[in-house]
Amino acid sequence: MPPGLDVPCCSHARQAISGLPPASAPTRDDLAELAAHSYVCLGMSTYRIGEVIGLSRQQVRRLLARAEVPVRPRGAGRPRQRTARQRTLDELMVSLYVDYRQNLSEISALAGVPQRTVRDRLRAQSVRMRTRGRMNREDRRTIPAEVLEELYVAAGLSAADVGELFGVSRHVVLRAAHDLGLPVRIGGPEPAHGPSEIELIDALYAEPLVQRALSRHGIARHPAGGSISQRFPVPLPVSRELAEELYVGCGLAARHIELLTGQPAHTVFRLLKAHDIPRRTAGGRTPFMRRWRAGVIGAPGAGGQRLQRPGRGEGYQAPRSATFACTRSGHGG
Repeated sequence: MPPGLDVPCCSHARQAISGLPPASAPTRDDLAELAAHSYVCLGMSTYRIGEVIGLSRQQVRRLLARAEVPVRPRGAGRPRQRTARQRTLDELMVSLYVDYRQNLSEISALAGVPQRTVRDRLRAQSVRMRTRGRMNREDRRTIPAEVLEELYVAAGLSAADVGELFGVSRHVVLRAAHDLGLPVRIGGPEPAHGPSEIELIDALYAEPLVQRALSRHGIARHPAGGSISQRFPVPLPVSRELAEELYVGCGLAARHIELLTGQPAHTVFRLLKAHDIPRRTAGGRTPFMRRWRAGVIGAPGAGGQRLQRPGRGEGYQAPRSATFACTRSGHGG
């Protein structure tokens, strides 16, 4: 006998559900009362009620309407208790997704359930879903910090050589080095003047224009020392005003904005396109990197000043031609 049958809601309901013959043939109002009792009190579905009283689902819905009982949308059935086996399977899927970094397709194949079910069960366990495709933040390939410090910094191997050892591109190596705050050598010929390596995150936060932009938008500093998903477990929102100020006004690259907000560079590019912010032509250094290489911290007329950076054997003074204005209309190169 279903639970809740002892509730004295309706004699016809108790008789029909328990299989006892009713004392008399039920009227349409009796059937409506029976359907309402079964649906509201016992939590039965319209399909199950139809099976019990010998009516179609559509007829049951009409009976419920007659009894003025609202019908839940399809798929919004009563909460079901998870069995011990289902709870164990949920825990296994969470472990595979969070601890072993497997994707939904792999977990679906192992558990024998559709990917949609895997996603629903993970969300029900309050698991934050990873981003996918080119916007993926959590599953990026990287190089351990101690390896980069030993091979790239101490031994002086190139990013391409380190990448070849680990089967990744030089881009992955340089990205990991920037994320960790390691000094990264400037590409191209050895500069005759100025610095030959950069700790990019510190350099970005040291730029007064960037400092003022972040301050205006209430963005706190996130020191270097981990991947993008470690430094920003939740990426910061990037509004049109912030994107335009950092990309156009300060001359940053999308990768630089990623390091400051946690939003993947490809997401930044999509934001620029969605907000009709024109992109700079490909190639060459960004205005920010040109200012940094020239030793110019800020823009003239904006409280900027020149920074004395050590050159080779003597102090380095940026030439006049290396000063770049940083305005909303001047993108630089």
